Amino acid sequence: MKFNGFLMALWLMSNLALATEKTTIRIGVQATGTVAWELAALPKNPEADFELAIQKVANPEAGKVALQSGAVDVIVSDWLWVSRLRSTGADFTFYPYSSTSGALVVANGSPIHSIKDLAGKRLGIAGGELDKNWLLLQALAQKDHLDLNTSVEKTVGAPPLLNEQILQKRVDALLTYWNFAAKLEAQGYRQIIDGREILKGLGITENVPALGYVFKQSWANAHKQALNHFLAASSQAKTQLCTSDAAWSGILPLTQTEDATTQAVLRRHYCEGAVSQWGDKEQQAAAHIYSLLRQLSNGQLTGPAETLDAGTFWAQ
Repeated sequence: MKFNGFLMALWLMSNLALATEKTTIRIGVQATGTVAWELAALPKNPEADFELAIQKVANPEAGKVALQSGAVDVIVSDWLWVSRLRSTGADFTFYPYSSTSGALVVANGSPIHSIKDLAGKRLGIAGGELDKNWLLLQALAQKDHLDLNTSVEKTVGAPPLLNEQILQKRVDALLTYWNFAAKLEAQGYRQIIDGREILKGLGITENVPALGYVFKQSWANAHKQALNHFLAASSQAKTQLCTSDAAWSGILPLTQTEDATTQAVLRRHYCEGAVSQWGDKEQQAAAHIYSLLRQLSNGQLTGPAETLDAGTFWAQ
């Protein structure tokens, strides 16, 4: 009986440990990115079945390297990269995070009011010649018989450098990432068109996420409950940042700006990126975008696969 009692005690202790054991989710995060905002605003839940191990990465490329090497479990990246990797046999998959994308920006007094007005002007392009918005903007311009690739004087560079270029009037217009466009908007610059409007001009009306949480499908399947709880908590944190001034005030130091106008514009555009609908229509639209970008980049952006890989988007 004593032996049986000892075994019973061991069984109870073992099950108690299992009940309280948390799944550690190692997530690669840029210190200046919006993911850091959300993680800082995560609801405090001592009974959560996951805990985060936050690892700082210098930039998106460093995050990709960390994920591929197994140094982290999760990063935020785009689904085009996921599909390209899957075509090589990798099992990474994507869950929506934000639909906020870049924008075309000009000085408030600029004579540029439409894409047509870019002809003969100096255009800054963040992200390089294979930037998604640049490729799609060219496709939209072609509908008006305008070849942007030959009709503008291009300057390609990093977003902070290009912001300085337009401030110093060394470029006439700038196609850049949403947060850098927002900072210019707060200084009186004017947006001509953003990534979502470019897609609408090309006939794609669904709100397709630009960025998402990326992780190995095999890892996700092994930790499905904890991962789902983390994704739900992340969504809740975004809602709090967009509806609670107190929650927003708590992450203001992470925006790396002390200007209230800039903070307000950043918040507005960040909140506009919330993904409220994600289903077959949106995923079919993503497949359409993939086909467009494959054609526009001659496969350089998408890789050799003719269609978006079927497992690109995580089926919970």
